[in-house]
Amino acid sequence: MNKDQRIKKNKEFQHIFKKGKSFANRQFIVYVLKNEQPEFRVGLSVSKKVGNAVARNRIKRYIRQTFLELKDDLLPNADYIIIARPQAATLDFHESKKSLEHVLKIARTLPRK
Repeated sequence: MNKDQRIKKNKEFQHIFKKGKSFANRQFIVYVLKNEQPEFRVGLSVSKKVGNAVARNRIKRYIRQTFLELKDDLLPNADYIIIARPQAATLDFHESKKSLEHVLKIARTLPRK
């Protein structure tokens, strides 16, 4: 993901938390806020409750890779914040991708197939 697709600033996170809609399953919480930008942006939050640094970084890599694979199907003009729950640490890549797709379909940002 390039720098234009990342949400890093706390102010942006707080704005999306306040104005966006949230959707969840057992492994992930997704906040979505539509905007006027040409491409989507993603912010990640994985707390220390999820696991050690290795586990947290693995989950973040899985989430980024999932968004790269789904970039053509996602709503282009939206901001996404993904919060990983502790159950996400037990998933491999394919399970985490399936779980993220499930939440994004609930959020209606990914078309149902």
